[in-house]
Amino acid sequence: MSASDTVSSYIKDRKKVSELIFDVLTKKLSVLEALGQFPKNLGDPTLNAAFHALVHLEADEDLRCNDANYRDEQDMYLEDIANILSEGNALPCNVIEEYNKYHKESLIYPNIDKKAVFMRLKKMINL
Repeated sequence: MSASDTVSSYIKDRKKVSELIFDVLTKKLSVLEALGQFPKNLGDPTLNAAFHALVHLEADEDLRCNDANYRDEQDMYLEDIANILSEGNALPCNVIEEYNKYHKESLIYPNIDKKAVFMRLKKMINL
């Protein structure tokens, strides 16, 4: 794949992720449904950060229910991410680095099958 094909793929995938985030924010999709439709492009750090942001949205559900300010801030943050991605642009480096601090490896599974899940679990529990 040429460099221009890679860039085109990133742009297309970023726009798709923007739509998924907006669909989650407008409750057309659940977070899990959006993650299931997420592009499998593992080479784009922007997509990895956006994936992490959606995972955090799901993980923070209890906090979001009990703290309206937190929920509003998180929604605005995700909306900002979706707006950047809607143009096919990369997220700012500081946003990507913030997620990479906690997740050195992409959380996006290239394919979900028994072998991939087992290998990920094996890595996490040091077997």
